[in-house]
Amino acid sequence: MSTTQMDKVTALLRSAGLDLAADPVQTRPVYRAMLTAAPIPPDVRTQPTELGGIPALRVNIDQAPRTATILHFHGGGYAVGSPETSVNLVANIARRTGAEIVSVDYRLAPEHRFPAAVDDALAAYRALLDAGIAPENIAVAGESAGAGLAMATLIAARRAGLPQPAAALLLSPWIDLTQSGDSITAKADVDPSMTGRALSVRAVDYLNGADPRTDLASPLFADLSGLPPLLIQAGSHEVLLDDALRLAAKAASDNVDVSLDVVAGAPHVFQAFAAVLDEAAAALDRAAAFLRTRLTIGSDA
Repeated sequence: MSTTQMDKVTALLRSAGLDLAADPVQTRPVYRAMLTAAPIPPDVRTQPTELGGIPALRVNIDQAPRTATILHFHGGGYAVGSPETSVNLVANIARRTGAEIVSVDYRLAPEHRFPAAVDDALAAYRALLDAGIAPENIAVAGESAGAGLAMATLIAARRAGLPQPAAALLLSPWIDLTQSGDSITAKADVDPSMTGRALSVRAVDYLNGADPRTDLASPLFADLSGLPPLLIQAGSHEVLLDDALRLAAKAASDNVDVSLDVVAGAPHVFQAFAAVLDEAAAALDRAAAFLRTRLTIGSDA
């Protein structure tokens, strides 16, 4: 393990002073400034678009084959964040896979409560299919709440009778809005950026009185049968570790092809630090290999 690199990333997160439990209106510009501080690499091309009437951002790498599409959902506790705050992360995935990434600007709480985000996500996925993109050429991906939304999209698509995409990549997924995982408390002292209190506040704002065990809000409690292969990545130093562990177990129990990839000592969504953290770059390499084996990337298919 690159201990010095991991220590620096952990210290950076601890010093950031971002409180996800605070008023989202005040937190959004801070979150955006923090996650967009690094310049976008010169080979990355972004273009605003829409899918089914939902705003989105296309992210491509120069001269990439673009024969597959990854539908991405950003993190932020359903209250903050945007496609722009995830550009550097998704660009690293696009560069490693050659796929085009379309990042969805779904509606945020508390202005737009559950199930608004799920409705937007499903509309975006349906729009890709309606545009003639074969489901075997689509993957869904997301980090944190966005990974939970990716899972909800798969469940909603199955319920709507739509075909499943080829795969799903889930980074530090938040898939239990009841906060019942033991790691919420067991990892509280080592998680440098996320707290159980923040998760509880954001869940209440998002749910607006809905049952937190509802499957489209907390996919951990869903029937996962019939979903595509999943790759779940998490760090061992995050309060949401048990969400990843329990999701992997539930998927396996429901006969879903699932891979679990836990990196020792890594914080929440550590993959966002691929430019300065060897473990993050290696995790994205593994994620890209998973996606490339399930998507027709770089072929004429």
